[in-house]
Amino acid sequence: MLEFLSYTFMQNAVIAALLVSVACGIVGSYIVIKRIVFISGGISHAAFGGIGLGYFLGVNPVLAAIPFSMISAMGMGMLSEKVNVSEDTAIGILWSLGMAIGIIFINLTPGYAPDLFSYLFGSILTVPTSDLVIMLVLDITIILTVFLFRRELLAVSFDEEFAGVVGMPSRSIYLLLLCLVALSVVVLIKVVGVILVIALLTLPAAISKQFTQNLNKLMILSVATGMVLTVAGLWLSYVFNLASGATIVIVLAVAFGIASLLKD
Repeated sequence: MLEFLSYTFMQNAVIAALLVSVACGIVGSYIVIKRIVFISGGISHAAFGGIGLGYFLGVNPVLAAIPFSMISAMGMGMLSEKVNVSEDTAIGILWSLGMAIGIIFINLTPGYAPDLFSYLFGSILTVPTSDLVIMLVLDITIILTVFLFRRELLAVSFDEEFAGVVGMPSRSIYLLLLCLVALSVVVLIKVVGVILVIALLTLPAAISKQFTQNLNKLMILSVATGMVLTVAGLWLSYVFNLASGATIVIVLAVAFGIASLLKD
C-alpha cells in the first residue's frame, strides 16, 4: 500500500496534500461559517489573470498569482461597498475580468504554455520543491495571521454588523479574511487547479462542521479530515490511474455524503 511513496514525485505530492490541508482547513472553516463560498470561487478564477501574467513575464506563475489574487479579493470586497452594485455582481465582474486578463497574457506570450492545464485542473504529481516551499511559507503566513487576529476574525465571521457596533474595524477585518482566502487559493491551485479550488476549501470544513460548532475544534478537525482524505484520494488516483485532483475531490464529496448520513 505504501509502495507509491517510494517515488520522489509521489513524496512531493503527499507533502503538497498535507500543506494544502492546513490552508483549506483553517480558512475553509471561516468560509463555511460566513457563507462566502462564491467569493472564494470568484477569487480562484480571478487568480488565472496572475497565472497568465506570470507566463508573460517569465516568472513562476504561482508567485505572480499571489498579488493578483489578493488585489482581486480586496476588489470584490470593496467594489460592492464603493459602487452601487450587489456583491454577486462584483464577484461576476472580477471573476470574468481575471480570466480574460489571463487568456490575453497567455496569448501574448511567445511559444506554447505546456503546463497551463496543470493550473486549470491541477497537477499534484508534478509539484516541484520550489512550489512546496512557497506553499509552506503561505501556510505559516495564514497560521500567524489567524493567531494574531483570531478574536476579530471570529467576530466578523459570525456577525459582521455586531463586530462594527462594538468598535471593531469590521470592514478591514473582512478584507483581511478575503486576503487569507486569496492566499489559500494560491496554495491550492497546483493541487486541484483553478476549477476545483472551491471543493477543497469547503468540503473538509463542511464535513467537520457536522460534528462540532466550536471554531477551534472545527479548524483542527478540518485540517485532520483534509489530510486523511486528500492523501487517500491521491493513493486511489495512483492505484486506479485516475486524475489526482478530480479523485481527491470525489473522495471528499463521498466522505461528505457518508458524514451527512451518519449525522442523521
